[in-house]
Amino acid sequence: MEEKSNKIMGNFHIGHSQHWEAATGCTVVICPKGATAGVDVRGGAPGTRETDLLNPVNLVDKIHAVLLAGGSAFGLDAAGGVMRYLEEKGYGFDAKVAKIPIVCSAVLFDLPVGNAQIRPDASMGYKASLNSEKNCFQVGSIGAGTGATVGKLKGYHRAMKGGIGYGALQSGALEVSALVAVNALGDVIDSGTGEILAGLRTEDGKGFAETEKIMIGNREENKVSLNGNTTIGVVMTNGIGTKSQMTKIASMAQNGIARSIRPSHTMVDGDTIFAMSSGDIEADTSLMGVMAAIAVERAIIDGVTKAEDLAGIPCAKTFKTSLF
Repeated sequence: MEEKSNKIMGNFHIGHSQHWEAATGCTVVICPKGATAGVDVRGGAPGTRETDLLNPVNLVDKIHAVLLAGGSAFGLDAAGGVMRYLEEKGYGFDAKVAKIPIVCSAVLFDLPVGNAQIRPDASMGYKASLNSEKNCFQVGSIGAGTGATVGKLKGYHRAMKGGIGYGALQSGALEVSALVAVNALGDVIDSGTGEILAGLRTEDGKGFAETEKIMIGNREENKVSLNGNTTIGVVMTNGIGTKSQMTKIASMAQNGIARSIRPSHTMVDGDTIFAMSSGDIEADTSLMGVMAAIAVERAIIDGVTKAEDLAGIPCAKTFKTSLF
């Protein structure tokens, strides 16, 4: 794992919490004073919470956090802990009788990797929120990326570790960053070189089998029925954007998944990207979308290259070493 600064444009804070033995966890991105947000869901098997609120025609204008979690649909419970934390701090949508923190969430399927009976819950979400107060966070096999895996067309015995990664870039005063938990059916590719970084291994364990090639080569034998996937993430920017604009940026950010994961957006992936704006800098929507796609691509590569072996599943670093 690698440690990164938590001073992301001054308005966003990232925190993790996990259960190592159960190989699951959650990650929260908090913007205490509220962020304008949008979402784009591409995969056919999503697990989400409060995404309807992000529709531009609906009332709530800002959200206060996005939670990424393992545990499949069970992991949505962790958002309750984030709400508790924000309420204690006095943040939320003012409904007169109470301030209601708006916490959106997406989950990934990691139940087969560790102990399926232990999943992210409200206490884990609360702890992740507390950890967001630190001035640093880690990437790799931690938080929502703890039990993440990739290359699962032939089952977990030939899969590799995924993880959670971070990517960022800047254009003048405009900053765009992405945090992505990589848990895909497909292989993770370095689009610059075409090299597979992590994915489906060959039967002898000495190379990569190339998921897309196998799927195309024998369509009957390789009918995809495995549902243990989903890549989920958050784009953060200090650029000003409306809900409609942030939705477009989230949509363009999905290009980062398509560039680096093959195949992506399948019926057994629930690929979901949120976009959050702290609203400080005037910026062009298309420019922010282009930067978001690059940030997502970098975050995906960061997540798998910083991952570590867990539950008998090898990471990219271990696998590459074993080939030489």
